[in-house]
Amino acid sequence: MTPHAPNPPADYRELTGPFDVIGDVHGCRSELVTLLGELGYAVDFDEQGRAVGAAHPDGRTVIFVGDLVDRGPDTPGVLRLAMGMVAAGTALCVTGNHEHKLVRALDGRNVRVAHGLAQSLDQLAAEDPAFQAAALEFCRGLPTHALFDGGRLVVAHAGLVEELHGSGSGRARSFAMFGAPTGEVDENGLPIRYDWAQDYRGEAMVLYGHTPVPDLTWVNNTLCLDTGAVFGGSLSAVRYPERTTVSVPAEQVWYQRVP
Repeated sequence: MTPHAPNPPADYRELTGPFDVIGDVHGCRSELVTLLGELGYAVDFDEQGRAVGAAHPDGRTVIFVGDLVDRGPDTPGVLRLAMGMVAAGTALCVTGNHEHKLVRALDGRNVRVAHGLAQSLDQLAAEDPAFQAAALEFCRGLPTHALFDGGRLVVAHAGLVEELHGSGSGRARSFAMFGAPTGEVDENGLPIRYDWAQDYRGEAMVLYGHTPVPDLTWVNNTLCLDTGAVFGGSLSAVRYPERTTVSVPAEQVWYQRVP
């Protein structure tokens, strides 16, 4: 089997919105359903009571910033809902580093089972083979980042500097999924990332997640939407082009952060 390589960026510049861009879900299916309700979406459930889709009466579209999977209590439920929305045309999604690693693990690659991957593997193992295969292909097909509204909006899991918008280069793929390491590590041994948003001067709005933040704070026309739902924070979204934000609290601490 050919090793999974990140897909090129998606060109959705013809799509002008309105959009609701949602931060890192990490298996928090119940919080996602609550947030969709707060955003005005009607959620569809199947005969087993599982959320399988959602649509907005005003025709709005969700964009997920990636990291739907790992750590939380119901990665299959999050995927089932997101996959249903994407199939129905009510959502789009870019890959996160966690989807990329999950695909490699499911493909039998030698990856370190850490940072919540074990939860996804165990939860998916309990699903029927057809869903497992569909979830794998969904994650495998996600683009590394996406351009919208004539290039005025860029969504990338870890953000993206202006010169890499629309690029399919290895540097762009790595930056979009992981950010740019400085080569240093913090007191917990985790890599310190270049704070690209502080230096960003691009015209396009960049919406992203990846690094949990306590509050939603605009920095130079960029916004990090990962407010740590799986760690007991909140699940957040921003409406585009309105720039208004909506957050719902986590129901509990689902996964302990590195101390």
